[in-house]
Amino acid sequence: MTQHLDSKRLLNPRPRPRPRPRPGRGRVLAAVLGLVAALSLGAIGEAEAASPTATSASADRWSDRPHGFASLAGGTSGGAGGKVVTVTDQAALVKYAAAEEPYIIRVSGSIDVEPFGSDIVVTSDKTLIGVGDTGEIVHGELHLNPGTSNVIIRNLTIRDSYVEGDWDGKTTDFDAIQMDTVDHVWIDHNRFTHMGDGLLDIRKDSQYITVSYNRFSHHNKAFGIGWTTNVQTQITIDHNWFTGTKQRNPSADNCAYAHLYNNYLSAQVADGDPVWTYGNWSRGRTRMVIENSYYDGVQHPYQADATAELVEHGSILRNTTGRTDEWGAAFEPREFYDYRLDPAAAVPALVKRFSGPQPRIGVTLRVPGEYPTVQSAVDAVPDANASAVTIAVAPGTYREKVFVPATKPNIVLKGTGRDRSDTVIVHDTPAAYGGSTGSATVRIAADDVTARNLTFSNDFDEAAHELNGEQALAMKTTGDRIVFDDTAFLGNQDTLMTHSPGLDVISRVYLRDAYIEGDVDFLYGRATTVIERSVIRALSRGSDSNNGYLTAASTWTGNRYGFLITGSKVVSDAPAGTFHLGRPWHPGGEPAAVAQVLIRNTELPAAIKSSPWTDMSGFSWKDARFAEYRNFGPGAAVTADRPQMSEDEARVHTVADYLQGTDGWAPYARH
Repeated sequence: MTQHLDSKRLLNPRPRPRPRPRPGRGRVLAAVLGLVAALSLGAIGEAEAASPTATSASADRWSDRPHGFASLAGGTSGGAGGKVVTVTDQAALVKYAAAEEPYIIRVSGSIDVEPFGSDIVVTSDKTLIGVGDTGEIVHGELHLNPGTSNVIIRNLTIRDSYVEGDWDGKTTDFDAIQMDTVDHVWIDHNRFTHMGDGLLDIRKDSQYITVSYNRFSHHNKAFGIGWTTNVQTQITIDHNWFTGTKQRNPSADNCAYAHLYNNYLSAQVADGDPVWTYGNWSRGRTRMVIENSYYDGVQHPYQADATAELVEHGSILRNTTGRTDEWGAAFEPREFYDYRLDPAAAVPALVKRFSGPQPRIGVTLRVPGEYPTVQSAVDAVPDANASAVTIAVAPGTYREKVFVPATKPNIVLKGTGRDRSDTVIVHDTPAAYGGSTGSATVRIAADDVTARNLTFSNDFDEAAHELNGEQALAMKTTGDRIVFDDTAFLGNQDTLMTHSPGLDVISRVYLRDAYIEGDVDFLYGRATTVIERSVIRALSRGSDSNNGYLTAASTWTGNRYGFLITGSKVVSDAPAGTFHLGRPWHPGGEPAAVAQVLIRNTELPAAIKSSPWTDMSGFSWKDARFAEYRNFGPGAAVTADRPQMSEDEARVHTVADYLQGTDGWAPYARH
């Protein structure tokens, strides 16, 4: 009843058996992934590596999937599966909103609708979503005609079609959103204010609707439901903020089921009207359930017609007057769906913080289902993409090649499993069949791409194809500001190439909490690359003298920073003294490609040679910029053949120094 108030786990690395001589790539991927899990950052330190696996309560408030009644009877997916487009003007918005095919339509900036008060028709299978918190529709209405189905409207401000002097909305019908006889609609995280009639009108037997985390303000008639004698509408209304409104907060007429919870009503317009100033109204034959809402300074907080039913639990009334009707059995919402109920006392703070447009809400494309492959989801991202699009990849093994072109920046590739080994993108192309670049399972040419909680693999089986020493990349990057967070890279030769579009072009790549395996030059390229808090596994090729090279940098001589491996752990099943830390790669004999590699504060295994740097293609390692600093473990040593960076130099060879560039990029600060 109403409350009344006065005013990666710690696992030891274990060797993986490998046949001799040098094996092919025909191995069971699941077994490899099990080893990747075993070599998680727990080997560095459980306390450092620990990260929560459960979704935080606040993260749920930005979920890209509808809850409540909109999630039932097949659910509401909006434009999922369609192309993503970004609109900045009325013509483009009208075109895509009314199209026959599905679209995810991002509204960037403010779109001024003309003529004043005009409708923008939204057809079935559409998602309209504001970019960041700046997407606005001004002086116009979104209109869903009868028969429209499967629409999501999120993260928008719709404002200012009010006609001065028409407080009661009698001369215009300029709503923010109006829908008649529609089904499966989710209205979420929007701001509605100062419109000509209602802010949100859900009418004429519309069904399977959820209205969540919106702000209704500066208005007379906020939110009406009904305009029908039938009793069909099923609607969930939660975590909305009604402030500076007078009536219809909401008014629900002849709803089969109206579930209102955790809503906040405050600063009600006080004009002395004894009847038509109110909070929630269960009208006609509506069955309404109200739970844990908060009413502050509201006249008639909740009321019901004699023919309606209203059940209320756990709400807080503060400085309220008038009706608080409760009668009838209504219904039990949990018989329809599960939901999280916040304490009523927490509602004002929660709703103020989380309602309305939010900068972090963005577009999520889901693989598989909405998009059958990772590449098809990448293809759906618009060119010149200016804000983050997340491609959420469900657990599974995806045998495909993926290319993120330079025209599609600001993509987040995210595995949705509990562990990075749950979601694997793998292919088996060698350089012999497609060149070094063509062999890569995944190529990222775009800037500002993040990959998280994924495994990338090239499982080409050399032995089966009678090839040896064959390049077969799991990943190649050429873009700038690339982040790999909790990712794994599986391969033999040239597993991970971090590169740039040209010798004198500086691209930056940051890996944290990674697992990288290989044997020959398996960390290479000319990009400025930081590998932090990671496990690097040097695989044995079966030799008693030379099993391979961790790095093959080709840093431009004009770039001070190449590869930095810091706070990490190198492990190996190779015999002692058989693995190099690196060699200088001068592609095509380019003299200006002078390797720079610093390995610092990192544990090295006995497999590392006592003289770990070596020449390559006639270029001496002594002319490169190779150094160590405060490494430890059985493979660490300080000798004439192991240049050590001085303490003064080390102060300007930190993660920040390598990555910040001229734009202050600091991905490490987000961890």
